[in-house]
Amino acid sequence: MKKDGHIHTPYCPHGTKDSLQSYVEKAISLGFEEITFTEHAPLPEGFTDPVPVKDSSMNLSDLQLYFTEIENLKKEYMKEIKINTGLEVDFIEGYENETERFLNEVGPQLDDAILSVHFLKYHHQYHCVDYSPKAFAAMIEQYGSIDAVYLRYFQTLLMSINADLGRYKPKRIGHITLVKKFQKKYPPAREYDDEMDEVLNAIKIKHYELDYNGAGTFKPLCLETYPPQSIANNAAKKGIALIYGSDAHQVKDLGQGWEEVNALLNL
Repeated sequence: MKKDGHIHTPYCPHGTKDSLQSYVEKAISLGFEEITFTEHAPLPEGFTDPVPVKDSSMNLSDLQLYFTEIENLKKEYMKEIKINTGLEVDFIEGYENETERFLNEVGPQLDDAILSVHFLKYHHQYHCVDYSPKAFAAMIEQYGSIDAVYLRYFQTLLMSINADLGRYKPKRIGHITLVKKFQKKYPPAREYDDEMDEVLNAIKIKHYELDYNGAGTFKPLCLETYPPQSIANNAAKKGIALIYGSDAHQVKDLGQGWEEVNALLNL
C-alpha cells in the first residue's frame, strides 16, 4: 500500500494555506492509497516556543476544528483514499507530564501519530534544532561544538523513545536524524553509529515504527532522507517498520523523497 504517514496542513503557522482538500486531491493523483494528517500538536502548557516568531505548532484553539475537518474529509473521500487523523507530538524534556495529559485528552480522536524531537534542553534553556542555519550556529557556540549538539540530540531522542507518556503515546518516531538538516554547512567530526544503533534497538524493543522522512532530500544543506539509507537498512534488518512520510508543509511537497524511500522499501 502506498502510504504517506506525515503530512502537515494549513493549521501549521510555518506552512502554507493550502487546503486539506487540496492535499487529499494531490495524494490521490500521486497514487497514494492512505495518508495521515500529522499537524504539529499544540505545545505543552507552560512551555514557551523558543523560535523568534513563535510558529512551531498549531494553536490549541484550532484543534477541534482540525479534527472536525479531517472527519468530514474521511466521509467525502472514503471510496478513494484512507485518511487518518493524526498529530506530530513534540517530546520536550521536562514536559513529560503535560504531554501525557494532552495525549490523554486527545488520544481517543487519533488514528495515528508521530513523536518527534525538535527542541533540545540546554541547562534551563530550550533551542529548536531545525529552525535555521543561523540558529544552529548559535547552538554550536553555546554548546561548545557541533558534536555536543549532536550528542544532546541523540540523548533526547533516546529519552523520547523510553519516556512513559501514557496509553496514547505515539508509536512512530519522527525523522530521527533531523539534527543533520544543516550538515553540509556544519558537518560533525564523526559518525554516530553507536548512538544510532542504541536508538534503533530502543525502537525495536518498544515495537515502535520509524518515520522514513523524505523532506531532507529537498533541504539544500542536508540532501538525504531522515534517516539516510544506511540507517534505514539497519532498521529494516532489525525488523522495524518504516513508514514513508513526505513531511509536506505545502501541497507541492507531497511525494518528496518517495523514490529514495521506495527504493529501500521494495528491496
